[in-house]
Amino acid sequence: MYNLIFYLRLSIMKQRNLKVSHNILLTLPSWISALVAGATHYFQSTSRKSYFLLQPFRSKALNSKGFTLIELLVVLVIIGILAGYVGPRIMGHPEEAKRTMAKAQISGMETALESYRLDNGTYPSTEQGLQALVEAPSTGKLPRKWREGGYMKKGKIPKDPWQNDYIYLSPGSHSDFDIISYGADGESGGEGDDADVNNWETE
Repeated sequence: MYNLIFYLRLSIMKQRNLKVSHNILLTLPSWISALVAGATHYFQSTSRKSYFLLQPFRSKALNSKGFTLIELLVVLVIIGILAGYVGPRIMGHPEEAKRTMAKAQISGMETALESYRLDNGTYPSTEQGLQALVEAPSTGKLPRKWREGGYMKKGKIPKDPWQNDYIYLSPGSHSDFDIISYGADGESGGEGDDADVNNWETE
């Protein structure tokens, strides 16, 4: 078992492109490939004597149609390692993931607003709101060349990750327009997970 763990660790170390990130789900296939490669290297390095010692534990049914006992054990070891290592990182930062998503949504709306301004000369007013990006405004200063199909790829304005509407002000207090999510508590201000997410502080 110690040799197996050694080969698994060695295989992972060789995968220099595997880096832990908040979006760790995207790297799972590479992690699994590295662990399987390590396990395969271990079993290929065992002697024929070790192979025959394992023969009594083989199931005839598994031997003819499915996995052998040792193959199932390898899979269980890999699953156990992934569950212990990846699970806490996925489940331990849900609010951080939501804040990252909010920043990405705000960035997408900023791009759409810039396209709106290039076509029509101005940004939507506070009264027209972000809805002007998906429906041609019928009040206030009407757009001259509103784009057919709107300015949002999915044809709708998303709610923030806490299922609240984004606040839009134009002109804004910090720039030509302000876009604000009130965070986890749904109220202005706050700290930590409750802090606002906005476009003038988003990198």
